[in-house]
Amino acid sequence: MTVAIIDYGVGNLRSISNSFTHVAGPLNIEVAILDRAQCLTGFSALVLPGQGAFGSSVDNVRNKGWEEPMLEAVADGVPLFGICVGMQLLLDESEEMGCHQGLGLVPGQVLRFPEAMADPREPARMLRVPQIGWNQLHQQRTDPLLDGVPNHAYAYFAHSYRCVPTDESVVLATTDYGVSYASVLQSGNLWGIQCHPEKSQQVGLRILTNFMRTVEERAA
Repeated sequence: MTVAIIDYGVGNLRSISNSFTHVAGPLNIEVAILDRAQCLTGFSALVLPGQGAFGSSVDNVRNKGWEEPMLEAVADGVPLFGICVGMQLLLDESEEMGCHQGLGLVPGQVLRFPEAMADPREPARMLRVPQIGWNQLHQQRTDPLLDGVPNHAYAYFAHSYRCVPTDESVVLATTDYGVSYASVLQSGNLWGIQCHPEKSQQVGLRILTNFMRTVEERAA
């Protein structure tokens, strides 16, 4: 079994790859970084990382020829895991620096946090955008991706935009930052997380391990 990490020219690829390789070893799953577009239907799973602006990220996906192979693989049942901006790319569109069309795999929009938000825990304190630091994952329903992750566990975030899916049933977990937003998604053979698993210590490694185990079970 091989999990393919899509390299479409964005940051944090090496740290994400190292984290996946760390958890994949005991499961005898190989991790490959693909830097050239190719047919993806033969892989056990795909990972779409992301860091930076939505618009430039989705442009890179398209300009480097990744969109069609990814859509074909997802339609063929290959699991896809979007991380950070990679999760945002799964939605229909983003308002970041203009309107940009996403991959359209999960109906919804990517919207900026409001500029003036009071911290509900300390109403006198105003929250800054972007959100940078540790925050909680409030689980909305069960899924193998969150097995063994305590409800309200802390993970590390760094982002100014949030996912707003049309169908709330795809939301696995929410996070509160002035507003409650979807921080973990699942729909069919798609998963996504907004936090940085490579910076989220044991919680992040557990989520990556759970995804790999899900891949292993689907291939059995």
